[in-house]
Amino acid sequence: MADSCDNHERLLEEKRGALGEEHPETLAAMLDLADCLWTQGLLIAARKLEEQVVAARHLRLGEDHFDTLKAIGKLAVTMAAQGELAAARRFQERVVSGTRNLYGNTGIETLRAINNLAGTIWAQGDFEAARDLLEGVVATSCGEFGEQHAESLTAMSNLASILWQHGDCGEAYALQQHVVDLRCRVNGDTDPATRAATEVLETMERDAGF
Repeated sequence: MADSCDNHERLLEEKRGALGEEHPETLAAMLDLADCLWTQGLLIAARKLEEQVVAARHLRLGEDHFDTLKAIGKLAVTMAAQGELAAARRFQERVVSGTRNLYGNTGIETLRAINNLAGTIWAQGDFEAARDLLEGVVATSCGEFGEQHAESLTAMSNLASILWQHGDCGEAYALQQHVVDLRCRVNGDTDPATRAATEVLETMERDAGF
């Protein structure tokens, strides 16, 4: 296990010992450890924990509880990263349906779920469907929460990414520039999200010779 995940592992063991394997706090600690493992590229280990959390929450809370849907969504992202796109898409569609029932079409959690689904659909090669979903998320999020909201900025960045990969370089670049401008205004030049958005923009500039 990567050293940076040791603290998460220790916390999980403490929760297991004090509260039991399926206590909500133990399951939350499992997901935190899974997130850490994911960032280290240890997808197999992360997936094992995510699957355990999904099974436990499904049993204790039911399929339609948000905590269950959240765990399913994390598992689906891992499955997609491992190339299991069809299965990941089915899980993500379940999450979208569930969050819509809980929070409506304009809820933040619904928009996040659609955002993730769009990425998987794009990975399957369906550009038009992915673009339609992301444009819908951008329009809804900007209308409900404003352009400067984190969800709006994430959706715009994701849309810029698939536009770029599809070859719509001018539109993608303009959108990513807009994201950078907004992030600078909201968070400042040195914020990690601003720096990440700027790096994407600079990559576009190098690749396209802008």
